[in-house]
Amino acid sequence: MSVFVASLNSGSNGNCYYIGTHNEAVLIDAGISCKETEKRLKRLDLKMETVKAIFISHEHIDHIKGVEVLSGRYNIPVYITPATLSNSRTKPPAHLARHLSASDKVNIGGLSVTAFPKWHDAVDPHSFIVDVEGTKVGVFTDIGAPCQHVIKHFSQCHAAILEANYDDEMLENGRYPYHLKNRIKGDKGHLSNAQACELFVKYRPEYLTHLFLAHLSKDNNSHEVASACFAPHSGKTKVEIASRFSETALYEITASHQNIPRKLTQGTLF
Repeated sequence: MSVFVASLNSGSNGNCYYIGTHNEAVLIDAGISCKETEKRLKRLDLKMETVKAIFISHEHIDHIKGVEVLSGRYNIPVYITPATLSNSRTKPPAHLARHLSASDKVNIGGLSVTAFPKWHDAVDPHSFIVDVEGTKVGVFTDIGAPCQHVIKHFSQCHAAILEANYDDEMLENGRYPYHLKNRIKGDKGHLSNAQACELFVKYRPEYLTHLFLAHLSKDNNSHEVASACFAPHSGKTKVEIASRFSETALYEITASHQNIPRKLTQGTLF
């Protein structure tokens, strides 16, 4: 069965990823406003009514900013770990909060969503695999270093949203204070272009058809630098930048190893 994937926004100003089928979908994180989520789905010819659940990776505001309004307005359940919920400044309505724990499969119609732990400076951070009858899409952002969980799940993906937050040289020579630079490049910070590319080269399966480079830093990375890092290694995998300003195209991913762009929207090609 086909899986439809788009990044609605990706960056420190907000993160939200759409993964679904013709009948139902989930959002991984809700870090942009309800209004912006609605607008971007509409531009992709998608309906909010298709979204049946929201999964929260961790409590940082760029991942939960829109969850309260979005969940409440559309009566969407929110899957979130107890520790993340208790440490979140913005919370879903209490009656819509659902317990999330690592390795438990949550079935949302034909989608099976599994959370697994990751390294990041949050209280209980998780990444996600969405499986639709064997077609797997992974969301791997806000990761300080690729642990065995990340490697295991990435190596099984037909499509992946993978953090490429910073370029080493740009971060080193940039304006950030020393302590912040160390936080970003630490084991509980973010993945660099080089780290993400190494993971891609070493562990991608031959059937990985599409890679979204996500959560690029506004100050310490650029579309051109990140793309240039991956270009020599991309092979048959389509590599696309997930923008911090707009949605990507909506892509159809299938286990038959095909990757078809469903809709190209203005402003999504770089």
